[in-house]
Amino acid sequence: MRILCFIALMGLIACKPKSPARLPIPVSEDTTFLTGTFYLVRHAERYEGHDSTLTPEGHARAGALYHLLKDSAINKIYITPYRRSIQTADSLRLLLPADTSFYKPDTSGESLIYELTRHEDWGKHVVIIGHSNTLIPIIRSLGAKSPVDSIGDKEYDRLFIIRKTHEGTTIKSTCY
Repeated sequence: MRILCFIALMGLIACKPKSPARLPIPVSEDTTFLTGTFYLVRHAERYEGHDSTLTPEGHARAGALYHLLKDSAINKIYITPYRRSIQTADSLRLLLPADTSFYKPDTSGESLIYELTRHEDWGKHVVIIGHSNTLIPIIRSLGAKSPVDSIGDKEYDRLFIIRKTHEGTTIKSTCY
């Protein structure tokens, strides 16, 4: 009896009409992935200490950063979880209609790339506030060639603007 059931089942399987071959579904190109305009700055002047706050000069520089970028259509601000980074972004965060996200400062730039991807922030205008030892790795992780080899301990006035398009990446450095 089992053999007859098995033969009948095999006959049904063999007689099953073949489905048409699956045609590949065209994948639409994501026009924003790995693109965007990125404004990178080091946190402003700070007091000594591991997680210190800004000095009066640092607060003035943070205000100057806001005035410089207020008309730049900023969509997102990325900051590290240190008080000097948060305070540098305060005027931008409070006065612009932009979301804020934290990223882990590392010397590879991978944490920022991960957060940009996780939050779907490619193709946007993004401010990134970092540290003297993290900005150059971030520039490289965004596919740009840094115009400087290092950022000095007392250097707080440099703004890097990276524009990434599908045609290529450009970087501009200016002081503010």
